[in-house]
Amino acid sequence: MNSVASDTRAAESKWTGLIQRTAAGDQHAIAEFYDATSHLVFGLALRILGDRSAAEDVVVETYAQVWRRAKHYDPSRGTPCTWLLTLTRSRAIDTRRARKHDRDSDPIETACDVQSSTPDPEATTAAAERHQFVRSALNGLSTEQREAIELAYFSGLSHTEIAAQLAQPLGTIKTRIRLGMMRLREVLGHLAPAGLAVGKPS
Repeated sequence: MNSVASDTRAAESKWTGLIQRTAAGDQHAIAEFYDATSHLVFGLALRILGDRSAAEDVVVETYAQVWRRAKHYDPSRGTPCTWLLTLTRSRAIDTRRARKHDRDSDPIETACDVQSSTPDPEATTAAAERHQFVRSALNGLSTEQREAIELAYFSGLSHTEIAAQLAQPLGTIKTRIRLGMMRLREVLGHLAPAGLAVGKPS
């Protein structure tokens, strides 16, 4: 067996173990799996979508799905990489179809909408409720994840600036934000919180 094949088998064995630990609820395992494989997920999503921001969203959604579906992974039916990229491809294609539907929708009616400068009481109440949901979801994260996300999305700091402020490696900060965003997407998916979009510059 050549060294490349040997390295591939070793990686697959390690990733299988990480998926199994993820299935048992080990957050460190999915963080390690993310660090080892996210470049593959992002690359495939970017090839399908051709848009970095949309591809980053797919990365988050894919690992959220990994977290939920890890217990269903069967090594006898495919390698960890094949399983992961199958999930990625499905999410990316769904995203591409949704984006195409948005582009194809008739803009005439919305073009005739007149925006009022007076706040709508119903909209104000809905915004307050969304804020409460977001704050509650943030409080459910680990302290490290919440701190990194608040600095990124509420203080406007880049990943590099957060790493410097917290004296942590850049990769650690990115992982904390990704894992925190995965959790927020699960909890707040029905709200589609625009204020928590992924993809800040590093």
